[in-house]
Amino acid sequence: MSQELLSSLVGDGPAMQKVKKLILQVAKTDATVLILGESGTGKEVVAQSLHNASARAGKAFVPINCGAIPAELLESELFGHEKGAFTGAITARKGRFEMAEKGTIFLDEIGDMPLPMQVKLLRILQERTYERVGGNTSFQCDVRVIAATHRNLEESISDGKFREDLFYRLNVFPIEMPALRERREDIPALFDFMFKNIQASGRDVPSLSERALIALQHYNWPGNVRELGNLAERLSILYPGSLVDYDDLPARYQIELDEDARLIGVPQASEVAVEAPLEVQEQRVASDFEQGDNALESDEPSGVQQMTPLNVSGWNQLPNLNEGIDLKSYLVELEVQLIQKALEQTEGNVSQAAKLLQTNRTTLVEKIRKYDLS
Repeated sequence: MSQELLSSLVGDGPAMQKVKKLILQVAKTDATVLILGESGTGKEVVAQSLHNASARAGKAFVPINCGAIPAELLESELFGHEKGAFTGAITARKGRFEMAEKGTIFLDEIGDMPLPMQVKLLRILQERTYERVGGNTSFQCDVRVIAATHRNLEESISDGKFREDLFYRLNVFPIEMPALRERREDIPALFDFMFKNIQASGRDVPSLSERALIALQHYNWPGNVRELGNLAERLSILYPGSLVDYDDLPARYQIELDEDARLIGVPQASEVAVEAPLEVQEQRVASDFEQGDNALESDEPSGVQQMTPLNVSGWNQLPNLNEGIDLKSYLVELEVQLIQKALEQTEGNVSQAAKLLQTNRTTLVEKIRKYDLS
């Protein structure tokens, strides 16, 4: 099994790495899994990923929200019913367990399941058999059960709202999904993922300035990943194809920042969606632009039609290192030369120069000010 099977689980921070490791470990078995975590953390994504990584991946994955279906209908939804079992049952109907045969059933919000249904679910977990509503034929059940809840089930047991024996049947292999505020380093990658999904539908998406991204990393995210997805959609509607700066964010996300505030962790955002921090861009200069300046010379005319990025792959003149070199100063000088060359080639047009340098216009403006370039 490969991490590629977990591609929908966005984030490479320590918390998400732990979740992915647990998924790959338990996917090899048919053990019942209980996914815990706050609302909006992506528990169904974990369940789907677990199914995809298991030997049952070729069979059905059947989700059902136990808290969204009225108690009187939940039994029929789970186990099906026979014709004439109740008013309106004009034909027999399969239940979710029957639909999921040989595959996986995902019981979301299991903590909201009524007590009478908990007894019937316990029987399935113990005996692996069930009956349709209004019928007396027993059906064998070969289904992987994954349950999830945002509730503290141990407190629910103390309150008499959840059966203790069912809890222990479900809690064979618990997976705790961290809240978004506990994995802030994954926020750039999550915005990148959301923007790419929006872009795939044919719409333009915005980019986020470093200051905006820092503020978003310091926001508390009570709605977790679901809230982040909603914000990505909102920003895409308001600022398609534009740069979203700190002042453009909705007021609740404009977290007061210290002057020394920095991005948390290493961003994984793409060039399309999220602007990398200046520190990361400077590291890219070090790795992408080999020392030397001959390649800066070009006979190509300037103008909009000549917006091919500067070719620096041929730079091969390295400085003499026998006497040592101040690497930071050397890279700054190299960066200044590149910016000057780009501005010359575009006759001072900053937007076109930013395209040549494959960077964000705002970032280039900041560097022009920083180096006092005209």
